[in-house]
Amino acid sequence: MNRPVLGRGVRLVYDNTRQTHVVLHPEGVLVPNRTAVSVLELCDGDTTVPQIAHALGTKYAGVREGDVAAVLGRLAENGVVRWS
Repeated sequence: MNRPVLGRGVRLVYDNTRQTHVVLHPEGVLVPNRTAVSVLELCDGDTTVPQIAHALGTKYAGVREGDVAAVLGRLAENGVVRWS
């Protein structure tokens, strides 16, 4: 149950007007920071939190599984991700 996936009706897209990624969801639009975008791009319902942390750790220094879990927890509270 630690495999995050985008919630129903949620899409991560690049907004050319804002020149940044946005999350489109039934409640509105969320403009995530770069960290959240990096995490969301790996939320496919198959990849576990430890795997996401490992993948991010190959690109960025200092990635901790607990930090990834915290980001996902906040996104889950907003309905952006759900757990499969």
